[in-house]
Amino acid sequence: MTQWRLLRGDVLVGELSEYGCDQPFFLARFTPGPGWESVRGLFEAWAALRGPDPDGSRTVDVLKPLQELELELAPVDGQQSPLQVFKNCMLRINGSEARLRY
Repeated sequence: MTQWRLLRGDVLVGELSEYGCDQPFFLARFTPGPGWESVRGLFEAWAALRGPDPDGSRTVDVLKPLQELELELAPVDGQQSPLQVFKNCMLRINGSEARLRY
């Protein structure tokens, strides 16, 4: 299974370790890094988003600030190219659990 570093520039936000799959998502354990507190509230808002959103406006309101962070997922082993979060992949973090789709 792949291990990833979640980065904001050169700052380590956290690490993900894939452990399973729930199509279309890969399941991962999340370990916060030094940069986690600066983005935590945005990920918590994304994890808390529930219920109907017919025009998608609630989703956009939550995702836009996350997209603007320009986060990157870099594979620890370097075998794959880094992924731009919310451009090349979708990422949800809820506590110590993460769901990744790429």
